[in-house]
Amino acid sequence: MRKYLLIGVSAFVLGAGSMAYVSQQALASAQPRAKTYKMLELFGDVLDTVERQYVTEVDDKKLIEAAIDGMLTSLDPHSGYLNPESFDDMRDQTRGEYGGLGIEVTSEDGVVKVISPMDGTPAFKAGVKAGDFITAVNGESVLGLSVNDAVKQMRGKPGEAVTLTIAREKTDPFDVKLIREVIKPKSATAKLEGDYGYLRVSAFNEKTTDEAEAAIADLRAKNPKMKGLILDLRNNPGGLLDQAVSISDLFLEGGEIVSQRGRDPRDVERYNARTGDAIGGLPMVVLINSGSASAAEIVAGALQDRKRAELVGLTSFGKGSVQTVIPLRGGMDGALKLTTARYYTPSGRSIQKTGIQPDLEVAETRDEAQAIANRAFQFSEASFRNALNAEEGKTRVGAHEPAEAPPEAFNTNTGDFQLARAKDVLRYGSVAATPKLPKPTAKMAEVVSKLPKLEPKPLAK
Repeated sequence: MRKYLLIGVSAFVLGAGSMAYVSQQALASAQPRAKTYKMLELFGDVLDTVERQYVTEVDDKKLIEAAIDGMLTSLDPHSGYLNPESFDDMRDQTRGEYGGLGIEVTSEDGVVKVISPMDGTPAFKAGVKAGDFITAVNGESVLGLSVNDAVKQMRGKPGEAVTLTIAREKTDPFDVKLIREVIKPKSATAKLEGDYGYLRVSAFNEKTTDEAEAAIADLRAKNPKMKGLILDLRNNPGGLLDQAVSISDLFLEGGEIVSQRGRDPRDVERYNARTGDAIGGLPMVVLINSGSASAAEIVAGALQDRKRAELVGLTSFGKGSVQTVIPLRGGMDGALKLTTARYYTPSGRSIQKTGIQPDLEVAETRDEAQAIANRAFQFSEASFRNALNAEEGKTRVGAHEPAEAPPEAFNTNTGDFQLARAKDVLRYGSVAATPKLPKPTAKMAEVVSKLPKLEPKPLAK
């Protein structure tokens, strides 16, 4: 059975099973592909030479997996091979229960990079942040390891301690000690924020929609006169496509949610909402940021395009591709995780690399606003060198001054400025009607970047 994934985490290695598939396809081809056969022969020659002449004995299976890993990861950051153990781990994760630290990770230039810590997990409680690099586990370097191998070092028996060495921008490397837990993250939780409901969806696993429906029912029972809902998708790395569709469906009265288009232009699959709105048409605001990826972007894009909600926060991650999980021999040989399509919002937007821009741009902190203004590195899909291309002519928004940032009097240690502004939008009825706050005061780096360039004058000789 195939399952569609929309997750910000990338790449494992592709196993030897697919080599057999490539060979079978080549043999079945009406026109022999001489170049392909020649390159496969070259691969066999290299493998034989390494086996015979490398300084120590080698593991053929690891060699082949590493070679095919290079092939798959050259396609895009999200395709890969799941060996049987990794395939089981992935199924545990999408079922919403597994052992570990609670971190979504990817690989960038041989370094393990955090996409997002999951709410309530050891990593979240320890302060691990999106964009952090994990350079060592229990003092052993993980530089150059595949994501799969690095994750193996982080996982283990619940209750055991794990020390991660973290490299973070503008700080010296530091160690974080965590205790492994059986991860049972609740992907949907809710609370009341005055007259408004607040629904936090932290990921999309098999339990997400059921948990969201129960949370919404609880909100309405606690306050039958609830005036609106805030859906928080910040730092949501994605997950299952069907769950993104069903969460969107909770708030839409029919119509398209998302479409996915494959290699053949005629290969289009559309997902539509059924009638029935779980909150009876109450106004909505969706919170997003640069950690909101793929499945989270489908929900945000659908609600924005269908004029069901307005978006507050920062431009999303920009992962607009669909991965199909294809079990090999029923999963006995693991599975392929292969990028098979791009997805498009109801208006026909592809957000690959560019992300979804909010209706009201709001930075979480003053430092974040300054970083965006000063071209500081922003982790997104566009950061991957081999990411799928965006639509022709489209690029991710560059350095600019965010529309709003917390004023000096706002304590960002105790308050959530983006959430506060989301409540303002609900209170005033729309982004357009919400009074805008003064832009943050420019700092020196920003002022310098705006000065006109002076042409150098020749020196007198």
